[in-house]
Amino acid sequence: MAGDTENELASVVASAQELLKWEETLGGNGFPASDAPPPQLDVGEDAGDIRARLAVLSDEAAACTGCELHRERTQSVFARGNPETDLVFVGEGPGYHEDQQGLPFVGRAGELLDRMVAAMGYDREGVYICNVVKCRPPENRTPLPTEAQACSRFLIPQLELVRPKAIVALGRCAAENLQVAPPAGRWRGIWGEWRGIPVMPTYHPAFLLRSPQFKKPVWEDLQAVLKVLNRQPPRR
Repeated sequence: MAGDTENELASVVASAQELLKWEETLGGNGFPASDAPPPQLDVGEDAGDIRARLAVLSDEAAACTGCELHRERTQSVFARGNPETDLVFVGEGPGYHEDQQGLPFVGRAGELLDRMVAAMGYDREGVYICNVVKCRPPENRTPLPTEAQACSRFLIPQLELVRPKAIVALGRCAAENLQVAPPAGRWRGIWGEWRGIPVMPTYHPAFLLRSPQFKKPVWEDLQAVLKVLNRQPPRR
């Protein structure tokens, strides 16, 4: 009985230490070092061919007029990061800074996402990041279902080409479009599946900027993702 109590206490202490590291990482500058090896392509995959096909999709998205979002875009926002990774993050749509730079998650929410990625043990460019829609919705509103449907011609093959071992859906919009969120009720932290790939829906970094008290459940979600990937967060 005493041994069980000691083990339980040790587990609680370890969890508390991990949460403190997570909080420090999200509030600090720079990225924690990672001793994890970079993800590798499965044998038989042609990285060059995948990148070439993604480049074609990106060019098609830049010229797309499939919905009204194209009318006010500065440029389309296709993706950033490593398409040879085992982990993909999917957000809802570009904001102002993304529209200007042509890259997803480069504003304040992007800075927070980078720290989340680093806390998991990945380099900034060691994961693949994209959005449900490739053009900025007016006033950064949530993409309409018709807009998301029009952009699925890019998102679906994009994810199929990268074919990660896990996807993190950032926000309810992304979770709904990956079909892992119910119409009502709880959705965050409940595993789903997209075409055979495990999907973890969690809160969007922009939401965490407004509501930092939800950092803990997000870190729990990301730890669950690491477990599926057989990875450990880096020691600090």
